[in-house]
Amino acid sequence: MPQESPPDPPANRPTYQCVRCGNCCRWPGDVNVTDAEVDAIAAFLGLTPQEFIATSTRLNANRTGLSIIDQPNGACLFLEGVNTCRIQPVKPAQCAGFPNVWNFPGWREVCEAVEIPAKVA
Repeated sequence: MPQESPPDPPANRPTYQCVRCGNCCRWPGDVNVTDAEVDAIAAFLGLTPQEFIATSTRLNANRTGLSIIDQPNGACLFLEGVNTCRIQPVKPAQCAGFPNVWNFPGWREVCEAVEIPAKVA
């Protein structure tokens, strides 16, 4: 089941169009998943939620939920090839919202998203 679109970014600030450079997918850290996202990703991969949790998640850094495990190089487990997301149709809201809904310090140095100027009211 495809997931909902991320919320709109705050008004009067630029937004960014993703060009699928994959650089955010190579940045190590937590990609948190909700229960609904676990169910959707598991179904997409043909796994039970329990199988997905056992093979593809870990406790997140602040111990409040699950996060997708990283590859040994720090990239997302589901990043394949140059820039292919193996779970693109059901990727977590955290991924879908980057960089407009959330981002991290220094993200502009690694992200190739194209800035779309803010609309002036």
